[in-house]
Amino acid sequence: MRCSQSQWRKTCVGVAAAAMLAVPMSAGSAYGATTPPVPSPTASTSSSTGFPELSPAVAARLDTAVRQVIREADVPGVMVSLSAPGKGSYVKAFGVADKTSNAPMAPNLYMRIGSETKTFTVTALLELVDQGKVGLDDPISKYIPGVPNGDKIKLRDLADMRSGLFNYSADDGFVKALLSDPKQTFTPQQLLDYAFKHPVQFQPGQDFEYSNTNLILLGLVVEKAGGMPLNEFIAQKVVKPAGLSDTSLPTGADFPSPHAHGYTNQTLSGKIADTTDWNPSWAWAAGAMVSSLSDLHSWAPTLATGKLLSAKTQAERLKTIPTPIPGASYGLGIFNIQGWIGHNGSLPGYESLTIYLPESKATLAVVLNTDVLHNKSEPSTLFGQAITRIVTPGHVYNIPVIEPRQTTPPTSQPSSRPSSPPTSSPTSR
Repeated sequence: MRCSQSQWRKTCVGVAAAAMLAVPMSAGSAYGATTPPVPSPTASTSSSTGFPELSPAVAARLDTAVRQVIREADVPGVMVSLSAPGKGSYVKAFGVADKTSNAPMAPNLYMRIGSETKTFTVTALLELVDQGKVGLDDPISKYIPGVPNGDKIKLRDLADMRSGLFNYSADDGFVKALLSDPKQTFTPQQLLDYAFKHPVQFQPGQDFEYSNTNLILLGLVVEKAGGMPLNEFIAQKVVKPAGLSDTSLPTGADFPSPHAHGYTNQTLSGKIADTTDWNPSWAWAAGAMVSSLSDLHSWAPTLATGKLLSAKTQAERLKTIPTPIPGASYGLGIFNIQGWIGHNGSLPGYESLTIYLPESKATLAVVLNTDVLHNKSEPSTLFGQAITRIVTPGHVYNIPVIEPRQTTPPTSQPSSRPSSPPTSSPTSR
């Protein structure tokens, strides 16, 4: 995996949640990882392969673990939904949805889900594969002109983050433009223009680099081959057949009510800001969707088992290739981390995690209203880790932080970057 300070922090911090900015933060928000301690599992509640009854006693342990993460990471509010067949369910909300009014977080609130959008966009693409309208080994140049190396980059290279295309969200000009006016609208072509100013990072298939550029291109492919706007295709061909009622891809800053307020420190000043009305058009097919806890809990097994796809196409999706991150592999818009299959998501103010463990047919969905790192770790990862340590100690969800290493910058970029972000302007890492 290529990882440098010229990339968004999610590319370095985690395999999959690459839908947010990295701008000046305090020294305590640099790379590295520590996680708040949680109660260790015992044989009476779970084994290395089993899943425990979600009894009052186990629920109490989960409550303690979740509250500890909230306290340690200073998370305003979080919702958790956990279940497995025959084991019961655990659905709870903690904290506040609005720091100004102190309105409580509630399980029925809409939330922005960031990079979990990728699972919907890639599912749409794979449905078109099943229909014979596109092929995974088609070059992107067949559908979209002007893509660097487009005659060599296959659709599967885009879906499994091995295209070599520069991540537009790591471009300094883009970061400054967005943070200067976070309510503005970006078009897909504008996003691609930021990416295509940079040379390709490597030849297709030769490396892993999480890039939102890949999903913008796949969104355009879905529109061209599917014959309708991406938001309509996802609504009609993915969301509806999946039985989801609260999930959508807004075309602007639309945010159904009731929803939680989101909080980030990814601002020009580095101070906490309310991002509720920020326009996620900059993330589009890579991270602009809205959903609810119940819909995400339903989506996890649909995604992991391939309910909407043929067995052959789902098998292609699940061919996850190991990444340099221990215990993590990535497939076609989906990851496998310690046996948990799904995706996480993050954009300024919101994070989510939706995963499924085939071994136990267990589902875990977590949504929260901040993306502020704690001791260099994503809060969604901390919640996932704390919960799975209790219920599946043999499969603890974790994305360890990868310390950034300096790589040779592309020739179109500055020859060097400061070892820590400057305080006067935004920077990507």
